[in-house]
Amino acid sequence: MMGSVRNRQIVPVALLASLVLVLGLSNVFTLLPTGAALPAVLFPNPDSTAEMLLHYTFLPRFVICLLTGLGLGVAGAIMQIILRNPLAEPATLGISAGAYLMLSVSTLYFPFVFIVGREWMALAGAALAMLAIFTLSWRKGFSPVTVTLAGMIVTLYCGAASAVLTLFNHDLLVSIFIWGAGYLDQQDWSGVWFLLPRLIVLFGSTALLIRPMTVLTLDDANARSVGLPLEAYRILALALGAALTAVITASVGVISFVGLAAPALARASGARRTGHYLLWSGLIGALLLTATDQAVLALPVTFRLFPTGAVTALLGAPLLLFLIPRLKMSGPPRTGTLRSTRLRRPLLALSFLVVSLLLAAGAALFFGRGLDGWALTGVSAIQDGWRWPRVLAAFCGGATLALAGAILQRMTGNPMASPEVLGVSSGAMLGVTSLLLIATAPTRTELIAAGTAGACVVLLIMFALSRKPGFANERLLLVGIALGSVSGFVMAVLMSAQDPRLGRLLSWLSGSTYGIGAAEARIAASVLLAGLFIIPLVRRWLELLPLGSEAASAAGVSIALSRNVLLAIAATLTAAATILVGPLSFAGLMGPHLARLWGFQRAGLHLLVSALTGGLILMIADWIGRNIAFPFQIPAGLMAAVVGGPFLLTLIARRS
Repeated sequence: MMGSVRNRQIVPVALLASLVLVLGLSNVFTLLPTGAALPAVLFPNPDSTAEMLLHYTFLPRFVICLLTGLGLGVAGAIMQIILRNPLAEPATLGISAGAYLMLSVSTLYFPFVFIVGREWMALAGAALAMLAIFTLSWRKGFSPVTVTLAGMIVTLYCGAASAVLTLFNHDLLVSIFIWGAGYLDQQDWSGVWFLLPRLIVLFGSTALLIRPMTVLTLDDANARSVGLPLEAYRILALALGAALTAVITASVGVISFVGLAAPALARASGARRTGHYLLWSGLIGALLLTATDQAVLALPVTFRLFPTGAVTALLGAPLLLFLIPRLKMSGPPRTGTLRSTRLRRPLLALSFLVVSLLLAAGAALFFGRGLDGWALTGVSAIQDGWRWPRVLAAFCGGATLALAGAILQRMTGNPMASPEVLGVSSGAMLGVTSLLLIATAPTRTELIAAGTAGACVVLLIMFALSRKPGFANERLLLVGIALGSVSGFVMAVLMSAQDPRLGRLLSWLSGSTYGIGAAEARIAASVLLAGLFIIPLVRRWLELLPLGSEAASAAGVSIALSRNVLLAIAATLTAAATILVGPLSFAGLMGPHLARLWGFQRAGLHLLVSALTGGLILMIADWIGRNIAFPFQIPAGLMAAVVGGPFLLTLIARRS
């Protein structure tokens, strides 16, 4: 039995190593001048340009790929161990997003700081993101749920802030786009000498924590029973994972998917012991990234504009889809650990929320900035139909996504579940992007139709997979991440290539309600009402499913039927909202958590309050974005993340 497990672990490494060897040698012999021997790569002739390029560009790039993949694989494995969640990866803790935001801010407002080097500014941004997460998590003893939520929200917050800067300073951030896409081009060995000693120190430190991390795989009660100080070792382990990610991100930019795919492949290959799991995750990550990069180098020169970091996600998605049914999933963190005291008078609190919603709607409709400054708007102007569709669409879009998020979180018991993770938003984005690349000047109706087609394709894929026994709740979330990586590849290529159609796509992706008409607003309202009417029909399922499959089955709930129906509802709601107002996914995460933190725990009230809260957030965000920088406008989705992110983090820190 032990021999068969080891063979299973060796197979993916051997296959990837063979692919790296074949592609690497093919690329070397293509670049070598006629008559030159293979050792010329290590000992080039200074008079031969081709040999010098091989030694100072190709070979450093090859080594950088190995080091980068090794570090990301180990970092991903550490985070999945500590957070006890197969969805966790280096991006979970906001490291890459923090580095990206710091570089964007420095480029625009403090360019003189680059005297010390771009790498150090990226490290500073990553460190600040990690510090924010630790600060928000310490009161709960750095529990996996709290750290995961804090990291996810910091990631969304930094991403939204970077997107706001991009919308207004697109041309000034071209170099950041290229760095962020994960290009691995090297001009000398300086990148290797920057990365190598730091990784050696971090890998040595990781080796010292193997035994404590093994204990941390147990539940907290068992871990404490052996005398392990959980908080201290969680901080150390998470800091190591974050440091690995930060150093790599500072050196080569944002490399996606390796930190998720490598540990998944190691786990599917049978690696169970902590030391073996870390080792095989690192080896697989190194070979996976290097094989992808060598494949990019083997392409014709015309196609080398594709960044390796994005291509890794594109090629890794089918691999993850193949592995998902074979994964032995660890139990996801339960949302119940974040529950607050149940409200004694929920109807009174609900009434207060409704009154707040009506007041906010009145302010959004009748008060705002114009050419003459702040002023009240008359009823006649509202009746002209230029403001109320936007307000209604913002509320309905946020409420619909929050309702879908609440269903997903209660169905899966995973606080990371959100409409964005489901993958439907990515399908709609790919449909819109495809039309923008094909058509010369598509109308809004055509864009909606393209988004609908893309979302429907993903819906069909999700429904087909949900019927298979191997695809349970958490596996479907992994499928969504895999599908999302494809859309991420498209965006990275467009941004790094400076495609002129990028502006319109960014506006839609950021959740702009600028072009919403009366007909679309009515459709959004109809979708939301349909979702609210469904709540009483699924309330019992959503009360019982968070208790676990066994408890729900004992109470007479059909797990397969309830899961498929709830997935269909959540996916349909997500698709409808995304097509109309863009992927405002932050509302899908914020609404359910705020409702729970305020004390609404029963399924029916939790879903209703989640929807009202998500709608209120987006409506207020749309009003602020419309007025704060008048006549310029900040999309509602970005404004909700920028303003609402810190508020949600503060609530989690106080109530967790």
